[in-house]
Amino acid sequence: MLYFVGAGLISGAVVHHPLDPARYTKIAVVGVLVFLAATVVNEFLLATERPAPRRAVLIIAASLMLSFGIGMLSGGLQHFEDFPDRGAVLVPLGITVSFIAFVLKDAESSWRRIFGPLGLAVLLAAAVSFFGLRAVADGLGEPSGESGHSHGDSTEEETDEHSTKEESTAPAAEPSAAESSAAPEEESGHAEDGHSH
Repeated sequence: MLYFVGAGLISGAVVHHPLDPARYTKIAVVGVLVFLAATVVNEFLLATERPAPRRAVLIIAASLMLSFGIGMLSGGLQHFEDFPDRGAVLVPLGITVSFIAFVLKDAESSWRRIFGPLGLAVLLAAAVSFFGLRAVADGLGEPSGESGHSHGDSTEEETDEHSTKEESTAPAAEPSAAESSAAPEEESGHAEDGHSH
């Protein structure tokens, strides 16, 4: 449970970070601490054999990498339509980082496995996902600096739009009314003077 909660917090923080950096940095830190707590419980307290200090440091570092890799992958997929450009980068990066971290975390696998056939297959999958998602993101045509993922800002935007529309239409209506009222006065003035056009 701690693993999933930690990864979920990190995934949300990684994707939403540009919206509010201070807030989502705190959420990411909490997610990392929760994920590390899960690592300590699983790898040290519940394990039949406790790892050596050097191996323990490697496990903790790999767990941190794995938490961010899973966070980038899951967050990039969940919010791809909201942040297509960001998601197209996060998903392949998450695949690569998660694979490297998982290999380093596994005591029975060698780090050389990263550069073997399986590592090549993961790298190929990451490249295909990047170019594929990049093409989909270009097709969505997200405007720069905007996204469909609103967090309560829609009412303010609607208010601004209504106010600008009212401002733009109000001045246009006043001169027409003035002109229409002035026209009969001019005509009546001309008629009283006896001038005809």
